[in-house]
Amino acid sequence: MAIDFLNQEECTGCETCVSACPEDVLYYDEEKGKAYIRYPEDCVACFACETFCPVSCIQVSKDRAYELPFPY
Repeated sequence: MAIDFLNQEECTGCETCVSACPEDVLYYDEEKGKAYIRYPEDCVACFACETFCPVSCIQVSKDRAYELPFPY
């Protein structure tokens, strides 16, 4: 899994990471008001969620969950 950690306690529920994720790995839990990892196996380690999180509550590994196929 490329996302190593998402700290639920520090998450402010701003949904910035959810919007930044190109693979829809992260989702927003309406009841808790927090982001969570819904599809960890789809993470491609693009670091968008970690980069844009204003409170730095996400840590991404450099290892992808799966290899990206070449488009050609």
